[in-house]
Amino acid sequence: MAVRRPTATVPVGQLAYDTRRERRGVVMDHQDGLVWLRPEGGGTEWTARPEDVEPRGISERVARVNARSRGEVL
Repeated sequence: MAVRRPTATVPVGQLAYDTRRERRGVVMDHQDGLVWLRPEGGGTEWTARPEDVEPRGISERVARVNARSRGEVL
């Protein structure tokens, strides 16, 4: 029997991680049972199954912005 992870709904506008594609993006919409994500800096949206999307905290985004302002590359 396959083990299914619980489906978490990440709110629109929140940073999320697509575990299947190993990509981070901002949740743009929930439609037809899928989550629509867009890269943080803009670009082409993609869809993911809700069970493949995990929330990412604000601290991760702040850390990247701070590093960029210091001239570091993450």
